[in-house]
This record gives sequence, C-alpha cells and structure tokens, in this order.
Amino acid sequence: MVSGFVTLIVFILALGGMIFVHELGHFIAARAVGVEVEEFGFGLPSKKLVTLFTWQGTEFTIHALPLGGFIRPKGENDPNIPGGLAAANPWKRLVVLFAGPLMNLITAVIVFSFLISSEGMPVPGSIKIDSVAQNSPAQQADVQSGDILLAINGEKVTEVQPAIAIIQANLDKPVELLIDRNGEEITLVATPLSTRTKSEGALGVGLGYPTRPATFAESIGGGFTITGLQAATIVYLPVALIQGVIAPEEARFIGFKGIFDMFDVAVEEDVSSRQEVAAAETTGAASSSQPTNWTLNLIGMLSISLGVMNLFPIPALDGGRILFTLPEILFRKRVPTEWENTVNGIAMLLLISLMLFVNVMDFVNPAQIPIP
Repeated sequence: MVSGFVTLIVFILALGGMIFVHELGHFIAARAVGVEVEEFGFGLPSKKLVTLFTWQGTEFTIHALPLGGFIRPKGENDPNIPGGLAAANPWKRLVVLFAGPLMNLITAVIVFSFLISSEGMPVPGSIKIDSVAQNSPAQQADVQSGDILLAINGEKVTEVQPAIAIIQANLDKPVELLIDRNGEEITLVATPLSTRTKSEGALGVGLGYPTRPATFAESIGGGFTITGLQAATIVYLPVALIQGVIAPEEARFIGFKGIFDMFDVAVEEDVSSRQEVAAAETTGAASSSQPTNWTLNLIGMLSISLGVMNLFPIPALDGGRILFTLPEILFRKRVPTEWENTVNGIAMLLLISLMLFVNVMDFVNPAQIPIP
C-alpha cells in the first residue's frame, strides 16, 4: 500500500504544477505584449513569506499555501493605470487571458506525446489486458497482463467501452473470456462481482489496446489528437447531460478531495504495478501486470480540464474576461469597467460558494473511478 503522505506529495506537486503552468502562461504573455506584472507568487495568494528577487519590476515571492502560483498584473481592474492590464488594448488583454489555458493544453499535449512515445501507438481492432488486480475475479480465472481479449460470451469485442458494457451486464454471472495468449486461443471463465466497488472493477482488469513503436511525428500527432478529443468531450458535456447520453453522476464536479482520491488510486496502481514487475524480474517468474502510467494520464486529463473550463464564458474565469473584450474588438465600444468589475466580483463569490459545496459533497458522496 502507498502511504497517504506519498499521495499527498504527488497531489500537491501535480495540481500545484498545473496551476503554476497556467499562471506562467499569463506571465509570459503579459511581458510579451508590454503589460507590467507586479508580482509572480509561488503558492496560492496568502501570507507572503519571502521575496526571492525582483526582475524587471516583478517581485518573485513565496506564499504560505504551497499550491501552484499566481500573478498580479499592474492595474488589473483599473484602466487609468498606464502599463496595466486593464489599460492595454483589447487584443493584448485577449492574448494575456488566453495564454493561461493555452499553457495547460500545451502541457497535456506534451504529457500524452511522452506517453505515446514511451508506451507505443495504440493499434485499434483488439483489446489488451493492461493490468490484473490482486485477488480479483480475473486473477482467479488466470487472466494475465498482456492477454488479448477477443470475445466475451461468444461476442467479439474490439473496443473497450462495449467490452465494459458486456461485463457490467453480466454481474455475478460466469462469463467466458476468449483470450489470445502468445498466439494461442484459450477460453477462461470469470465472474464479475457486483460487490466490488467501481474503483476496484467488477473483474479487476485494466483494458487498453495493443501498441506498436511510435515515431516522433506520431507521438506529437497523437498528443494533439488525445488533447483535442478530450477537450471536445468537455465542451460537449452540457449537451450530453441534457440529452441523457451520460448520467449526472458521471459528469459531476469534484473538489480537492475528489482529485486527491483520484491520485490515490492512480499512484497506488502505478507503484503496485512496478513493484510486481520488479519482483517478477528478481525471481524470474512471469508477471501478471505491466507498469502503468495512470498518474501521468491523470495529470494530462486534469490539465485539459483546467484549460478548457477556464475558457468557458463564465465571469471571473479567463473565458468570462475574454467575453468582455469582444464588444471592444468587434464594435470598438468597451464595456464600462465598473460593470465588468461588479459582474466578475459577484461571479467570483458564486464560484467560491460552488467550490465549497463541491468539496463538501466530496465527503458526503465520494466520487468513484470506474474500471472494468
């Protein structure tokens, strides 16, 4: 078992890193377009512990809450301050506001490109058993990591989601699994259990796709593709909810505890898989697991979520502030600063209230991470 302290360190570094990268994007863009930045803080805005140094008018500081970072542009809400953000022309403000989410999306592209480069390019058309949980129905049935899943109960499966649906439709019933193991087809019988939690999985297997070595161009292209598809999924989420394509529970917001729980599962799986592989290599025995990269996948997905959600046209978020620049760009008529500041202030209070509610719900109704 991985200690909660290890997960906490990973959680702080990962989530803090995503926030820091977001603010770094704002900082780089601000300096590039001539907007002065008074402070670049390491950590969330709180009690300033120390000023590290000052560079070109920007104080680099460390704050008490060690999570991410922030920037404080000069004249953020006052257009009467020369050199400030609010005094800049709308195109410059647009660049500065868009740069934060863009950096999160670039981070996701880098993460997924690295994963494709190290793990290989997925080959569609067949399903691979990526991992098998200890003491799970799959392990008891002799399912092994690296097996190719050909059919379930005689029904051919080539995609992960349909395979999961068949498993979920046969809870507490024996299912026949047609497996290709090193070129030999074998049939195994396992019973997916309804008593296992979603995070454990009814069968206790991780499903994926076989891979082949990826070229550099394929790795980069795959990184862009995964990032784009996931971003589109998030944008489509409200429509999917209205249409009933996904259940509200599957699209719920999660707070810090929910994200921590996700990292807890991911880190546990990554560490356990590596320990099992190391033990197998030491003893010369065959391993029923392969090293996983759930934590990096989670960082990539959360980076996309942070970037896309910040672009939603909601006041107080980057997307809402971008929305206020559009009348000036399109019609050369600026929304009165007092109106903009008032709307953003009210929206910020509402967002803080929503965050408090979401974090409370994480304790009342913890989110589950579904695996087969």
